Amino acid sequence: MAGKWAWRAKRLAQVGWGERALLAEAAVELAAARLVLATRPFRQVGRRLGSFVSPSDPRVAERRSPGPPDQAQTAARVSQAVIRAARHVPFRAVCLPQAMAAHAMLRRRGIDAAVHFGAQRGKDKPIDAHAWVDAAGVEVTGYPLEPGMTEIGCFV
Repeated sequence: MAGKWAWRAKRLAQVGWGERALLAEAAVELAAARLVLATRPFRQVGRRLGSFVSPSDPRVAERRSPGPPDQAQTAARVSQAVIRAARHVPFRAVCLPQAMAAHAMLRRRGIDAAVHFGAQRGKDKPIDAHAWVDAAGVEVTGYPLEPGMTEIGCFV
């Protein structure tokens, strides 16, 4: 166990300060998302994500379309940070906390995002739900989607 943490510390030392700050922000946002999900009804969680719309809403397509290069680059950096941080936080950070963390980080940077919700028939349970995020033409979190995933709605 000690070797695992030493390896992580060594890897973190090799990362620049900007990336460290982004990883730390992602870890804090993941923890905040986890706390909100544990203490608030989804109705309140949804209000933080924006307006619930149909997947055919033009605003959803807008978020999937390529954005300005600087926004696409920022969305890609946020994506990497959230995905990497989710692997190393001391709790399970599955698709919904990742989507919420990425959404908050993107909003803070003035980048519009769409948080998608979908479902499919489950392997071990009746239904498997999933959340994923698009922004500035970048697949931010929750990708690749499982075959058979049906999109139910989005927050924009």
